[in-house]
Amino acid sequence: MTSTLYDTLRRHLDEGSVPGAVGLVARGDDVEVVAVGSVDADGSAPIARDSVFRIASITKPVTAAAVLMLVEDGRIGLDDPVDAWLPELSEPMVVRTPAGPLDDLVPAVRPITVEDLLSSRAGWGFPSDFSLPAVGALFEVQKDGRAPQEYPDPDTWVAALARVPLLYQPGEAWLYQTCSDLQGVLLARASGRTLPEFLAERIFEPLGMTDTGFEVPAAKRHRFTSYYRPGPDEGTLEPADTPDGDWSRVPAFPSGGGGLASTADDYLAFARMLLNGGGGNGHRLLSPTSVSRMTTNHLTAAQRELGALFLEGQGWGYGGQVDVTPAEPWNVPGRYGWVGGTGTTAHIVPPTGTITILLTQVAMRNPVPPPLMRDFWNCTASAAQR
Repeated sequence: MTSTLYDTLRRHLDEGSVPGAVGLVARGDDVEVVAVGSVDADGSAPIARDSVFRIASITKPVTAAAVLMLVEDGRIGLDDPVDAWLPELSEPMVVRTPAGPLDDLVPAVRPITVEDLLSSRAGWGFPSDFSLPAVGALFEVQKDGRAPQEYPDPDTWVAALARVPLLYQPGEAWLYQTCSDLQGVLLARASGRTLPEFLAERIFEPLGMTDTGFEVPAAKRHRFTSYYRPGPDEGTLEPADTPDGDWSRVPAFPSGGGGLASTADDYLAFARMLLNGGGGNGHRLLSPTSVSRMTTNHLTAAQRELGALFLEGQGWGYGGQVDVTPAEPWNVPGRYGWVGGTGTTAHIVPPTGTITILLTQVAMRNPVPPPLMRDFWNCTASAAQR
């Protein structure tokens, strides 16, 4: 397996699509890790197993797991209206039709619930069609999730979001991104802790995730990769952030949708906890029932189709995609995980007991997973089937 995984990553490195990558595949105690390339495009230091990456949207499962901890604590309930903690969202208005103008609105037929946020069906977020007027209004508030430092503080952000009409009625449609950021604000308000404090105390410390957080301290920045966007020409890269840049401090808005930095082994600890039904590193973080809810598809076929640009026909649990149809070799029904727009992806595959993690430092051009991700999934799926 190591040879095949190395060849897959090395090929994309040689083609210039990434300066470096860490690929990990685990089955039980058998863990294969391949690190290729450099921490930056200048080749100043080699990528290593413990290199730190901006993990972007694979933050979402971590945030969803934390919300379920509050549910298990009895602090919030899945059916509870969120306006108890997010009063700004107590009277949402909805565009009469998704393609309709912003001044043709109707009241929401019911309150937004905690479960709506967990399943990304509150009514705010991105559909496959970005040209809709309500989506344009959302873009003014819901900035690029890969740059959470551009957001204002959570209170200011929620107040601005509340002025944007819902694209669909609560519970009606799956829409991307916004609900995960709302989960982060909900966690902070319901727990009385900041999101960084809550995640550190309840997830990172128990699991031994010592390199995960919303900032990278100075002592660890020698392991922190630089970050790039694809350039206008094939095989070219443009600098987007450096180790001493945006992640050198906790942002005003700690993004539950995409703000974490982490390593392959830290994320492995989190993924193992899910695969083990909520237990890891000698601690019980979640019940098997909560993990089952988190990793089970909650979408109808129509809702999956509405989010086809992101989901490619698959389903969604809480915080991550759930495969429901074997459209590709890697789409094993029950496979759970997600991708990050900074070039990251992580999944658990309960039917085979497999965990796969890929970390790179080059942004995706659009929501469609790039060739490197697909080749990684294909490579690791083939190995898991042997």
